[in-house]
Amino acid sequence: MTKPAPIPHPGRVLRAARLEKGLTLRALAARLDMPFSTLSKLENGKMAMTYDKLVRLAQGLEIDIAGLIAAAAPEEKPPAALGRRSVARAGDRQGATTDRYAHLYPAGDLLDKMMVPIIIDVKACSVEEIGGLVRHSGEEYLYVLSGTMELHSDLYAPLRLSAGDSVYFDSGMAHCYVRVGESPCRVLSVCAGPGMQRFATLARQSASSDGAEKPAGH
Repeated sequence: MTKPAPIPHPGRVLRAARLEKGLTLRALAARLDMPFSTLSKLENGKMAMTYDKLVRLAQGLEIDIAGLIAAAAPEEKPPAALGRRSVARAGDRQGATTDRYAHLYPAGDLLDKMMVPIIIDVKACSVEEIGGLVRHSGEEYLYVLSGTMELHSDLYAPLRLSAGDSVYFDSGMAHCYVRVGESPCRVLSVCAGPGMQRFATLARQSASSDGAEKPAGH
């Protein structure tokens, strides 16, 4: 039996993507507003590739985040079982919060899901504030629970959505969510595609520690 090809280390994936764009470490660090030393440690495997860094790197390099996700975390397999389920009570969800986003992950205890539901408090009021667009393989369903937001992408004009509105789209299209107005905005996003389980796991694990590693001004 032929063994599957090993997944390259995330630092190697990052370096290959950077070189393909013709960027030096210092040029990419300046583009991301990330310390040169941090970026160097990421490429050399001396610092964990956390959720927020994955998003920023994918945005800065304008690449699909799936490749970085696949290299950043080991494959997780659920125990063999039928009829599994996960019940989330009000206020009892695993979450990730930074100054850029607030995510809640229902069914966070189930591994290797075919889809990942995320409840998101949309905080950023501009594409620049959130750091740019991001893409990942798969499809996404978005339902606005409260407030008003815009879905920005690289293929369509900004789409304004209010409470009760929804959209289903190809998440391989670079995109981001932006809040409109001063009122809080909360949405339900259901993502399906390769690497989304890892994406959610990394977000929960890294949100509390990653903020301390950001340069001043973030």
